[in-house]
Amino acid sequence: MNTYAQVFQGTAFTSQSPKEIKVLKDHLFCIDENGVIAKILAPIDIAYNDVLKEYENTDAFHRINEGTYILPGFIDLHVHAPQWIQAGTALDIPLNDWLNTYTFPTEAKFADVDFATKVYADVVDTLLANGTTTALYFATIHKEASIVLAKTCAEKGQRGLVGKVVMDDPEQTPSFYKDADTKTALADTEEFIVAVKELGKSTKQGVYPVVTPRFIPSCTDEALRGLGELAKKYDTHIQSHCSESDWAHGYVQERFGKNDAQALNDFGLLQDKSVMAHSNFLTDEDAQLFADTGSAIAHCPVSNAYFANSVIPIARFMAMGVEIGLGSDISGGFSPSLYDNTRQAVISSRMLEDGVDSSLPATTRGVPNSRITLNEAFYLVTAGGGESLSLPIGRLEVGFAWDAQMIDTRTANARLPIYEVDKKEIDIFEKIIYLARPENIREVWVQGEKVHTR
Repeated sequence: MNTYAQVFQGTAFTSQSPKEIKVLKDHLFCIDENGVIAKILAPIDIAYNDVLKEYENTDAFHRINEGTYILPGFIDLHVHAPQWIQAGTALDIPLNDWLNTYTFPTEAKFADVDFATKVYADVVDTLLANGTTTALYFATIHKEASIVLAKTCAEKGQRGLVGKVVMDDPEQTPSFYKDADTKTALADTEEFIVAVKELGKSTKQGVYPVVTPRFIPSCTDEALRGLGELAKKYDTHIQSHCSESDWAHGYVQERFGKNDAQALNDFGLLQDKSVMAHSNFLTDEDAQLFADTGSAIAHCPVSNAYFANSVIPIARFMAMGVEIGLGSDISGGFSPSLYDNTRQAVISSRMLEDGVDSSLPATTRGVPNSRITLNEAFYLVTAGGGESLSLPIGRLEVGFAWDAQMIDTRTANARLPIYEVDKKEIDIFEKIIYLARPENIREVWVQGEKVHTR
């Protein structure tokens, strides 16, 4: 018989497809020494009782209590880690003003490595407590502090993809917060990539360097071209912002005579391991370019409500085959919870379909076929995120990492309203996604290791 490092017994929910949830009732999840799901057994399987008998009285066995359910860990495709200290601040002003008045002065403070160490520890702990097992992070322009963020993820057990931000264009960046020059920006990025790749070799769950031009307005052509070359040289992930707001979208059109997606592609920044935040103003041609290159969208529904000036047509882009996941966009998004963003993804899509201007006839008020279901939003925050990062995460399936949340629906101060003893599991799933709070997240596991408990 196989030897497993861990065996979990419980009821779980995972995406079977973008529209379907698979209920795994009273299954056994057998985890190997690498933290990967080696086998999943249903009660009707012949080997179920044999494995149960072998493991149930050992330290490797975990029986999930009645009323507690297993979800895949959530994947956050867009987090500005240094902005955690300004979360919930000044969300009522235009994006460009918000960046220059609040954000850039905040990020400039991360030249102090000790300060960065303190804040980044809190960021990672907070996201883990909210069920986020993988995060794609923007750090700051500071190489050493950015390495600290990667080390913090490694030490605390979160799968972190971390980018040292590049901002070298003196016309679009403040003098107090910019790379010294293009040559320095590229050299620091390369040194950062090498350091994080080395760190990743000894990190079970993986940490990854990410090539990170902040967005086109903050970077010179030379920097954008050089970053595309570095990503190709080291086979790294790439992240940036794409067509987030009217201002950003218009700036790129004026500078290049084309949209963000096309400009980013010209610099070698759209490829299978690319994740572009927001992307609200993509044309169908742009979206097809994303689909053709394998580039993904980090959909940030809470943040978009404040800064994007539009609602992204997620349903249309999904139908076109674009890879899409969810992002919190701390701190343009006030909440560190991807539960909040999953809910808002559904709400925003319905507002786009139904329309918001009541002076218009109902038949012309909205954009038809724009709504997504809760099942589809759950897919985005789990399986869709994994596909966007080209990593085997986000699903409770054989061959995928054991990244899991244990959701206790009976937590004393956050009890979910489940009263019928014969309540359908799929109804319980919906209640969890709509109503769960951090208090309900009893345990969080990443790559077979427990990283949070309440």
